[in-house]
Amino acid sequence: MIISQKKLTQLVLLLLLTGVVGCGNGPMQRESKVPKVGFLDLLEDATLAQAKKGFFIALKDSGYSVSNGTLEVLYRNAQGDQPTLLQACDYLIGERVDILATNPTLSTIAAVQRTTDIPIFMMVSPRPDIIRLTDAAGKSPANLFGVYETLDYLDTSLMIATTLFPDKKTIGTIYNQSEPQSVDALQRIEARCAAMGLRLEKLPVNNSNEAQLVVAALLQKKIDIFFALPDNTVFSSMEVIVKSCDDAKVPVITSEEGLVKRGAMAAFGADMYAWGYQSGAQAAMYLKNGATGLAPEMVKQRRKVCNQLKADQFHVVLDSTFIRVSSSQ
Repeated sequence: MIISQKKLTQLVLLLLLTGVVGCGNGPMQRESKVPKVGFLDLLEDATLAQAKKGFFIALKDSGYSVSNGTLEVLYRNAQGDQPTLLQACDYLIGERVDILATNPTLSTIAAVQRTTDIPIFMMVSPRPDIIRLTDAAGKSPANLFGVYETLDYLDTSLMIATTLFPDKKTIGTIYNQSEPQSVDALQRIEARCAAMGLRLEKLPVNNSNEAQLVVAALLQKKIDIFFALPDNTVFSSMEVIVKSCDDAKVPVITSEEGLVKRGAMAAFGADMYAWGYQSGAQAAMYLKNGATGLAPEMVKQRRKVCNQLKADQFHVVLDSTFIRVSSSQ
């Protein structure tokens, strides 16, 4: 079919007009697109679950929630398996999530190693340099945000142990050699014990299935206090650890508030819910305004907490500086 010049001109104008309208609709659709959040969890754990809860409550408080249609969530839990963790991370990246929340340390490391484009909001993780995520100049990855902790609080936690039990001189702990935060925490505790004239007994544990046997072996070394490190294996084995220590009449002190709720006597450390909330609030700021002004930040809320039932069990009087928390046992 032969098209006249007039018809051709009209057709071109129509195509141009259609193109303009199409281009105009494109950005409007992107702006109204519901944000997609990927949440990468390492394992099922009551302590870590508090951080996850806080993260999504913060988003909801800022107007982002699944229930009101303003947020889409893709959740993956690796069930403590590192190959599964990497697969889950790849899945979330492949789904082109707008932001990626990571909980705890190993999830953050996996995400940083596998994407430089998607903003990562970490929680329950040490400062980036402690887990070797900074470059030679000491800078964190440009796409890493969220909330971190330092190891300083471990000093106070150990001090609590010696204050509550001044006549006890042998500290016992277990650690996972494959977890950077566990090894770093162990080294910090080793240094503090040496400086305070305490003896430290330590045993490695590879996974939660080994925890009961390893703790039993540790208790055979006649430890006075069990110190629960910020370690994913400890998190997933806490009830087993507490039961073994209770049977041996050995108190458990820790640096994690969530572990006090699960049977430890006392701790100085971050509130897990508040930690997740702080990270979620930062993620909400990103969704609203982009990355301008955002950077990894230190956890803001630390406190001394105690489990009164455990204090009574070991005949320890705790002063008013401790906040009583309910036991989940």
